[in-house]
Amino acid sequence: MSKTQQATTEHERQGSAWQGAPPPDYPESAPEGATLDLLLNAWLGKFTGGISPAALGNAYADWLSHLALAPSKQQTLLQEAWKKIGRWQQYAVQSALSGGGAAPCIAPLPQDRRFDDPAWQRWPYNLVYQGFLLQQQWWHRATTGVRGVSPHHEDVVTFTVRQWLDMLAPSNFMLTNPVVQQATLASGGANLARGMAHLAEDWQRAAMGAHAPGQRTHAVGGNVAVTPGKVVYRNDLIELLQYAPTTASVHATPVLFVPAWIMKFYILDLSPHNSLVRYLVAQGHTVFMISWKNPLEEDRELSLEDYRQLGVMDALDAVVRITGAPQVHAAGYCLGGTLLAIAAASMARDADARLASLTMLASQVDFKEPGELSLFIDDSQVSFLEAAMWKQGYLDTKQMAGAFQLLRSNDLVWSRRLRHYLLGLDEQDSDLMAWNADATRMPCRMHSEYLRRLFLHNDLAEGRYRTAGRHIALPDIHAPIFAVGTVTDHVAPWRSVYKLQLLTDTDVTFLLTSGGHNAGVVSPPGQARRSYQLATHRHDEAYIDADSWQRDVPRHEGSWWPAWQAWLAARSGAQAPPPAMGPDLGDAPGTYVLQP
Repeated sequence: MSKTQQATTEHERQGSAWQGAPPPDYPESAPEGATLDLLLNAWLGKFTGGISPAALGNAYADWLSHLALAPSKQQTLLQEAWKKIGRWQQYAVQSALSGGGAAPCIAPLPQDRRFDDPAWQRWPYNLVYQGFLLQQQWWHRATTGVRGVSPHHEDVVTFTVRQWLDMLAPSNFMLTNPVVQQATLASGGANLARGMAHLAEDWQRAAMGAHAPGQRTHAVGGNVAVTPGKVVYRNDLIELLQYAPTTASVHATPVLFVPAWIMKFYILDLSPHNSLVRYLVAQGHTVFMISWKNPLEEDRELSLEDYRQLGVMDALDAVVRITGAPQVHAAGYCLGGTLLAIAAASMARDADARLASLTMLASQVDFKEPGELSLFIDDSQVSFLEAAMWKQGYLDTKQMAGAFQLLRSNDLVWSRRLRHYLLGLDEQDSDLMAWNADATRMPCRMHSEYLRRLFLHNDLAEGRYRTAGRHIALPDIHAPIFAVGTVTDHVAPWRSVYKLQLLTDTDVTFLLTSGGHNAGVVSPPGQARRSYQLATHRHDEAYIDADSWQRDVPRHEGSWWPAWQAWLAARSGAQAPPPAMGPDLGDAPGTYVLQP
């Protein structure tokens, strides 16, 4: 019996309310004879990109039926349509009379860069893109504000309509894109030839499962994830890395990173110039890192409790054993922060005081406002997704990548195709993009539990979550917390991260930094256009709402890393000689991170 199976069996012996018994809708607990249903849904998911037709149909039925019962909304939309047609016609006349110098009748949204080039201001392209923006605005008003439509269904309809509009945007086609036409004339069609070559290369890579160009340029252990260290502990789910000290003395309290298992750990140890791990080591911290196994079909029964026990708790045991430190600073990123909060609440319940502090990097514990990922999460969609996972034993990397690409289709899909295929430009290359393409799989049972218990039912925030068969509560956590939110995060919106102050009974230092979910965390000193706000909320002080906090807290220019390091150092005791390295099981970054 493997260690994973032993751990799962032990959890069942302990009477876990749901680790020993899967969630009610988990495929393995489906009624006898439901296999055909699961097979049908799994097969259908291959053609829908994992999107549930029932979930989509429910959303559109909700919207259309309520729109049909709203004659005043219909009248408003009809009036809006005539007004926009009139505005567009007036602009067309003014543009013709002024030789193309008329002021636009509608401006793109600030984040929409598709029509920035001056070539779009020439006739007839100015009429084309202005008409598109007016139509886009009308559709937004048509899909929002319909009385009686559930907020989730409204979001789904608005999102899918936006996807269709993004696909049909005039910037995506050579005949309506003046920038592409100019490039074609200037190069004699060489841009299109290069674009065809890029398309052929992409097709070949997809068929063969080869690495993207950025992954070939940035190799794990070659020029990313190269901070020196050793694998000092290994089980069936994790490798624990200990990084070699570079200072004569170190802070007494070590730091343990718990990264998300949805991606590989080295976003926290990218290139030497932007590695958070290397930065902390240089500041005299003893740093450990969990590296998750990339699960396969045989790991389908790994549970969220296994991730807590074999991941966080085993790693914490090893850190304490190796360093002899009575306490550890634990830092979780994204889903790793959520798991760390579960572990911390479990430890608090069991009077385990080994956590000196918790750091939550873009991590949520309350999923009432989970960001744009909620578009893909409801009972219908989760059941559909579970069927696909049941068939193969895990959530495939392509399914997750597709969902994230849809959330930012302008940047990650259509703008890329414009640059890569029509303009013939080479793929942009960076360590962060290479890491982003290096996704991992997720076991069927664990991901089902995560989606249902946390996203759908919000059990952790509402006091229903259990570990080892007993309830846990976030207010039991009394270790100080440092929470980081990023301004443009579409995965863990910063206001949702900020709600941690309402759910705990300890001092919470909240930091809001510029950037998004990934780039906001990877923010080394010296990087341009970075800023942050920072303030501590004492456990016995009155609550300040998120918007008031953002308005009133001073802004600081530069990276947030030094501020966090100073916070850690103040809670890390006296300096001492570096502890000995743990058992040498191989050089960092280890073997699990290299699993395809």
